[in-house]
Amino acid sequence: MTAAPGKEPGPAPAPGQYDLGIERARDTLLYVPAALRQGRPAPLTLLLHGAGGDAAGGLGLLSGYAEEHRLVLAAPSSRTSTWDGVRGVFGTDVKAINRALEQIFQLVFVDPNRIAIGGFSDGASYALGLGLANGGLFAKIIAFSPGFIPPALRTGRPHIFVSHGDRDNVLPIDRTSRRLVPLLNREGYNVTYREFRGGHAVPPEITQEAIEWLGWE
Repeated sequence: MTAAPGKEPGPAPAPGQYDLGIERARDTLLYVPAALRQGRPAPLTLLLHGAGGDAAGGLGLLSGYAEEHRLVLAAPSSRTSTWDGVRGVFGTDVKAINRALEQIFQLVFVDPNRIAIGGFSDGASYALGLGLANGGLFAKIIAFSPGFIPPALRTGRPHIFVSHGDRDNVLPIDRTSRRLVPLLNREGYNVTYREFRGGHAVPPEITQEAIEWLGWE
């Protein structure tokens, strides 16, 4: 990916939720909190929906915390029913995400040291693959109930938060996070891992812990 935050753009956009207007269908959503401070760089979190979802589903992962923590949120939609890297090849989705980030960096004064990528289910898998491949851009990765890590050349050392339900019957924990997390630890990544009693979901207490782990107020 080539998108990178630059110098401070013009006046901060009005608060609220926007379609970026860069895709004819399945556009990226941008959420700008009312508490965004003019002239001060803001943290940005890119959020990825699960299989069969769309941008609204991704945005909903953290939108309830955006105002309190002054988080700018962006949520793209996959070009098809799920993300290209999950299907085996990074391509059109990466290009769409790159276009979205280029646009966002022109609209919002983003702190280059506080950019995260996260997602749920297939979105979590894709966040791990894309985040590890672009560790110079993404400082942190949030993976709620991932299935695997799509292979790609890795850069940087982003910190990682992983959560998974011990009764998940969609992506069973013994075949997924209980294998992925030890592997990431052996490879030297800083990983925070939380198992919880439950299924294929993101309980509020897990979301709250992920927000506190980000630490980006």
